[in-house]
Amino acid sequence: MKRPLFVAEPLAHWMARPPAVVDCSILASCLWGEPQADEAERLMTGLSLQAPVLLKYEIANVARNKLRSGSTPAAARAGVDALADQQLVFHDVDPGVLLDIAARYGLTAYDAAYLVLADQLAAPLLTFDQRLAEAAARHFGAAS
Repeated sequence: MKRPLFVAEPLAHWMARPPAVVDCSILASCLWGEPQADEAERLMTGLSLQAPVLLKYEIANVARNKLRSGSTPAAARAGVDALADQQLVFHDVDPGVLLDIAARYGLTAYDAAYLVLADQLAAPLLTFDQRLAEAAARHFGAAS
């Protein structure tokens, strides 16, 4: 005899936290307490934060750059370690689509990954990067 499957989940919780794609500029400002951190925190409040997997490596590179510019090893490491507390959902992005979007808008493949993910999730892209923001505005303006 087949047993019925019952699923109980707090759907309202997920519906109350819409997704948003965050890039390295947004997250790094929070992880290292940069001047725009308060604005970044405000932008992310109440959202389910999404990012391409490469964000992990970009954050490590920011930490390396902080070391090179005089930060202490402990301060650089603290930002990297704090990444685990951010409750991010990481996604792989198709390299072929990355290439197409990067070429279309004159972006690096790294920046294009955030735009591709935002497009795939139909989610807003949060960034302090003006060039990426302008490409996203062109892309989403063209997509509507």
